[in-house]
Amino acid sequence: MHTRRRGKSGSTKPIEKRLPEWLGMTSEQLKQKIIELRGKGMSSSMIGIILRDTHGIPSTKMVTGKRVMQIVKEEGTTPTVPDDMRDLIIKALRLRRHLETNKKDQHNKRSLQLTESKIRRLQKYYRRSGVLPMDWKYDPATAEMFVTA
Repeated sequence: MHTRRRGKSGSTKPIEKRLPEWLGMTSEQLKQKIIELRGKGMSSSMIGIILRDTHGIPSTKMVTGKRVMQIVKEEGTTPTVPDDMRDLIIKALRLRRHLETNKKDQHNKRSLQLTESKIRRLQKYYRRSGVLPMDWKYDPATAEMFVTA
């Protein structure tokens, strides 16, 4: 976003649209596993990676018909702050902690500015789309509370 590089895309979706016959987990078992992993405090992307790597599930939507966050929302354990914003807040907190001890680190000062700019841009988007309340505001002083809640 703030650099001239374009980067590469992430993983690719499975080609097959039907459920593989070697899959040893039913839809209900998968939902319970997702709820269990969410209870341990894992994000939806981390849950998907664990399901893919450890349990061999190519796609949650292929097995259950729903995405990971839809299953989590049905159980009522939705996070107060979306996962992507939470990750950016954690990054900003880490940069602030680093800058307390290294005050002249200009590269990381700039990185903190760019990260907080992304947080504010996401905040605006999530307020408009109704994910966050209209009075929600990112404040670096109270940012630790959003991450732990």
